[in-house]
Amino acid sequence: MADYKGVDFYRFSRNLSDEERSVRDTVRQFVENRFMPQVRQHFKAGTFPTELIGELGSLGLLGSSIKGPGCPGLSGTMYGIICEELERGDSGLRSFASVQGSLVMWPIANYGTEEQKERWLPDLAAGKKVGCFGLTEANHGSDPGGMETRAARDGDDWIINGSKLWITNANLADVAMVWARTEKGVSGFLVERGMEGFSTNPIHGKYSLRASDTGELVFDDVRVPDSNRLPDAIGLKAPLNCLNQARYGIAWGVVGAAADCYDTALRYAGEREQFGKPIASFQLVQQKLVHMLTEITKAQGLCLQMGRLKDDGINPTPIVSLAKRNNVAMALDCARTARDILGAAGITDEFSPGRHMVNLESVITYEGTHDVHTLIVGADITGIPAFR
Repeated sequence: MADYKGVDFYRFSRNLSDEERSVRDTVRQFVENRFMPQVRQHFKAGTFPTELIGELGSLGLLGSSIKGPGCPGLSGTMYGIICEELERGDSGLRSFASVQGSLVMWPIANYGTEEQKERWLPDLAAGKKVGCFGLTEANHGSDPGGMETRAARDGDDWIINGSKLWITNANLADVAMVWARTEKGVSGFLVERGMEGFSTNPIHGKYSLRASDTGELVFDDVRVPDSNRLPDAIGLKAPLNCLNQARYGIAWGVVGAAADCYDTALRYAGEREQFGKPIASFQLVQQKLVHMLTEITKAQGLCLQMGRLKDDGINPTPIVSLAKRNNVAMALDCARTARDILGAAGITDEFSPGRHMVNLESVITYEGTHDVHTLIVGADITGIPAFR
């Protein structure tokens, strides 16, 4: 699909600046030329293409909207466009960049000391170092307030005990942005690879996000200096703010996955013949294609407006939750519909919809399930929280 031109039925690209279109085209070319030729291999093997990390950094795709030493400092809209093009390739590719930028670099840039920023941000932005985000635990996913990982003060250090599960980049990470409960509430710590008592374990047997590293973080009396604590990250609100940044990128990213599914199904329907003519000529197939295009177009409008609001300093959680909730469900529906149009061919890795479909089963769950985002928006519009 070297001639992929994107899906833009309502000509949203007319509302993009020249710089935004240039960013889109650069990432699209990178995904097409560097990532797509090897994604099937990595999905089969359950590995992430680590050889591309440096290229992601050199193109400014890691922490693209972060402002700090060595960071690209692009707009929120451009970060969204980047996520959309990366996830057109695979959710695992966008997840890598999303975790690196929104969940590791963003808290360092917003809650860290100048020394922490100088030490970590340039190398993370360049892809010389990899980070992961440790919030979710085996017993605490949707309810991070119940976390069991603890950090206790010991002189000038902190002793961390506990574990984190379902962590993207866990086994690749040079540094983990870890959230732990202290006597004064939840705090964030930069736990470095090689610290005694800190280990990671890969999660095997995934049928989703296979081209992504996922694992467990284990802390057994890990001694961390106070200089590795983010001083301005106080309370559970800090990691939740990080998640809001990442969910923003997800809402954009999944539109890319949906667009790839639609584009693949449209091409296939034009070539596949049954009863003596292309299946694209049948009414039911056209209905499915039009449904996909309509939902993608609506999601693109949500993303562009959300991006413009973010660039104007308006980025409340409910707005991001509505887009994450709508767009992931939309993308998953498009993947399933595209798989249906492809028939038996849709269950092979020769075509992308099946891979997107299983990936999106994870994306609809992580960083806030569909139901949790429903309740976030519900609480905002009614003023009545339906959960603790």
